[in-house]
Amino acid sequence: MIRVTTLRGEELVLNALFIETVKAEPDTIIHLYNGKTYIVRETKQQIIDRTTAFYASVGLVGTIGIRGEEDE
Repeated sequence: MIRVTTLRGEELVLNALFIETVKAEPDTIIHLYNGKTYIVRETKQQIIDRTTAFYASVGLVGTIGIRGEEDE
């Protein structure tokens, strides 16, 4: 889960696994797989960083590199 802030200042917690796309047009727009869209104050890079940190916290970052080394 990642914390984001709407343009009105409301804090939301989104499931990072549901993020389909993040665009900066110039506002940051997050599209989820369930069809919902959120416009947030955070930058695109902040969303990427928070999502990456979430993936790391649940063990989803770096698993391909580790697995690839085992296959060699």
